[in-house]
Amino acid sequence: MALRHRFSNRANGHIVNIYTVDPLFDSRWDELVARHPRASVFHQRAWLQALVRTYGFKTTVLTTSPPEQPLDNGVVVCRISSWMTGTRLVSLPFADHCEPLLNGSTDFGLFTEWFYRECERNDLQYVELRPILAAQVAQSGLKSRSSYWIHQLDLEPSLQQLFRGLHKNCFQRKIRRAEREGLTYEVGRSQQLVDEFYRLLLMTRKRHHMIPQPRLWFRNLVECMGGKVDIRLARKNGAPVAAILTLGHSSCPVFKYGCSNAKLHNLGGMPFLLWRFIEECKASGAEKIDFGRSDLDQETLIVFKDRLGTRKELLTYYRYTHATGRRELAPWKSRLLRKLFCSLPDMLMPVAGRILYKHAG
Repeated sequence: MALRHRFSNRANGHIVNIYTVDPLFDSRWDELVARHPRASVFHQRAWLQALVRTYGFKTTVLTTSPPEQPLDNGVVVCRISSWMTGTRLVSLPFADHCEPLLNGSTDFGLFTEWFYRECERNDLQYVELRPILAAQVAQSGLKSRSSYWIHQLDLEPSLQQLFRGLHKNCFQRKIRRAEREGLTYEVGRSQQLVDEFYRLLLMTRKRHHMIPQPRLWFRNLVECMGGKVDIRLARKNGAPVAAILTLGHSSCPVFKYGCSNAKLHNLGGMPFLLWRFIEECKASGAEKIDFGRSDLDQETLIVFKDRLGTRKELLTYYRYTHATGRRELAPWKSRLLRKLFCSLPDMLMPVAGRILYKHAG
């Protein structure tokens, strides 16, 4: 059921209604996502369901469309309530980006007014938006908070051209090495694949001194998204070497997670998997691949994605911060805690992820 919050738009003097919609139960949201050119996999009901099931977030869509009409626009947010990092609205947690789905005539300022009032009414710490096309958001009065690189691979060139665009030493030769080593390739979403992927993920997160996502997150992704999610795994003599988790969405699939056994890096498992992913996306008719974001200071990751032939653009997150809200805490970013994660026994890493990771959204 849609609820209404009314306020006066002083820019043109008429009354505008903002309605709140539950995207998990209102089919009009699915229809808007299906037809809107700026919609991504992160807008899909299945992604939102996985967030709610795993972390208990409450999802809401803001729209100017009345309950009896199709949605003409929508801005989806999640409410995060955390004893560690405060209560806030984010669009969307654990998504690299999430575009406000507007039409050409929608004034984004209508929604920012709602955000301001919601922060004041509920003493929220902040509202954060993560748009790729930031012009309307930037002009609405929200302040830039943090910036990243977002990497995309254009699939218009031929497969041969795409292969030639790969770095010779870091990709081309390693792909050929993987083929000579006889690495096998498996794609699917079985429980066994989820478990093997997660074991590699724990290795990788520990290696990088990072808290892991909870195992339940990946199980829920598979259960909620079904055929929209795939795990690709490379093996050597049956032993997992590397794995990636990808998300499907119309013309732009997403590379979301990658992990590997560092002791077997010389076999070229990750380049092998990424190239198979590129081949399959090209064959399916996809126009580009979203290879996700990188922090501006993650030089190694940035170079790695550059050597795939991707093009990078600046991605900026915007916030409205309530003046009386609590100061944001991000304890897992401290060097001391990152070292602690690295030193945890393997059996405690999943426990830490289950308890702490939701606070990072």
